[in-house]
Amino acid sequence: MIPRTLKRMVTVFSVCASLAVSLWLGEGTCRAMPPVQRLVLPNGLVILLSEEHSLPLVTVELLVDAGSRRDPPGKEGLANLTANGLLLGSNERSAAALNEELDFMGASLEASAEKDYGTLTLQVLRKDLDRGFSLFLEALTQPTFPDKELNREVRKTLAAIQAEEEQPEELARSTFEQTLFGSSPYGHPPEGTRESLPRIAPEDVRRFYRTYYRPTIATLAVVGDITFEAVEAQLIPRLTQWPAGTVPPEQFRSTLAQGPKTETIERKSTQTTIILGHGGISRDNPDYYAVSVMNYILGGGGFGSRLMEEIRVKRGLAYSVESFFEAGKYPGSFEIVCQTKNASTREAITLAVGQMERMKTEMVSQNELDQAKKYLIGSFPFRLDTQGEFAHFLTLDECFGLGLDYPERYPALIRSVTREEVLQAAKTYLHPEQYILVVVGNLKEMDLEKQAGQQ
Repeated sequence: MIPRTLKRMVTVFSVCASLAVSLWLGEGTCRAMPPVQRLVLPNGLVILLSEEHSLPLVTVELLVDAGSRRDPPGKEGLANLTANGLLLGSNERSAAALNEELDFMGASLEASAEKDYGTLTLQVLRKDLDRGFSLFLEALTQPTFPDKELNREVRKTLAAIQAEEEQPEELARSTFEQTLFGSSPYGHPPEGTRESLPRIAPEDVRRFYRTYYRPTIATLAVVGDITFEAVEAQLIPRLTQWPAGTVPPEQFRSTLAQGPKTETIERKSTQTTIILGHGGISRDNPDYYAVSVMNYILGGGGFGSRLMEEIRVKRGLAYSVESFFEAGKYPGSFEIVCQTKNASTREAITLAVGQMERMKTEMVSQNELDQAKKYLIGSFPFRLDTQGEFAHFLTLDECFGLGLDYPERYPALIRSVTREEVLQAAKTYLHPEQYILVVVGNLKEMDLEKQAGQQ
């Protein structure tokens, strides 16, 4: 039994979305979020439980604050290699034996690292939960990180990096982030680089694991065909054995580069890949919701966006064009991404910059504002359609401190955004005069002299 003080620290956010989803699905439609129970174990681990009994399936996701922003300089990719290494063998069994047992149960166990966090995710039939969770805990608390397997993982990652370098969009994205963030913790891809991966030794992986894989900086979401009583009986007694430990304080320093600056990469192709942008915002920025509405109108709204209207619909210069803010624990990026023919590269860039300037100088129409709100509010529940999506949402909710009533508050947060706030968000967070531009394509056919002359 867990102590009474830990039991049922319950927050229920049953969202009847007549205020939100009815705008999208029609008046009277109601789609309720399942209730969520939250508790904190003595070792600091946060557990979030949501019962959903329509399928005999359970998803368990652990999110730990051990993302690639914690990679030591010169050993970029260490967090990702550590996450992947959790599945390479434990004190109880080899990687092959682990995979054989998972296959026998029809279960999946996956690990990965992003910039801000690492995850370990189990999906298993309810009848096999006890066995599946044992494998989950073995991977989490008893990994051995065998040298041979880690070296093979490094070679596999290097091959994947080489393959990505042949993809113009991937190459443009990594170049843009490297240019924008420089040597800051967000400046490298989570998987690392060709130069950094060979410098990572197995002992580096073990040290990173011992340092950061601690319950004090972790959240565990359990979603599906399970009750609180079952979690209390089957999972919590084993989770309390995970030792807490002390995590060193983070020293995050980031200086975002300012443009105008252009990076060109030669590729013999008929199309140019364009990424144009600059520094963005963090997830806790109080203007996040005004920025969300503003970006939807600019380029996040598909065929309803201004960029799509100007660049594709009116001129046929691109099949798709979009803009987005990547907001993490710390300020991320703002990006406009587009592919166009080499010969129309300069025109597409000019149009994109022009739409940024227009957002800063003209108030959006009431119809644009209404359509943006309608979509953002109405589509929110559909991001959580599967067990896996909902479990991940719960861990991110805790990671970014949004609160378990966030789904209930979200419609009002979006609905409250005014045309004046959209204009102010554009004036504050769009910088068309300071953009960083990355183009990948046939440089001779692009005619970028005008852009170069402006720098």
